[in-house]
Amino acid sequence: MTVYPADDTCPRCGGPADPAALQGTGTLWTWTVQRYAPKSPPYQVPPGGFEPFALGYVELAEGVRVAAVLDVDDLDEIRIGMPLSVTAGPGVPRARPTPLSEEGS
Repeated sequence: MTVYPADDTCPRCGGPADPAALQGTGTLWTWTVQRYAPKSPPYQVPPGGFEPFALGYVELAEGVRVAAVLDVDDLDEIRIGMPLSVTAGPGVPRARPTPLSEEGS
């Protein structure tokens, strides 16, 4: 089982969990576009107003699928199987298209 953010215990059995480093690159498994602002609360409208955004599952090289916000310039260019790089940080992981020079490295 894989959890994010990482935890010292297994959410299923409560036993100890071992951290595992993941490569962070993979391919888009599936995706959708959020075109409507979520209901409030807890959603807070950002200063510039709501902008549609994409969410997807990225299948990493290790076989783990990670839910991530897709940081793309054009929502119409998203394709299943496109190479992505995933980064973790505060909140939901984020994925960006992998530059052609980094594919297969």
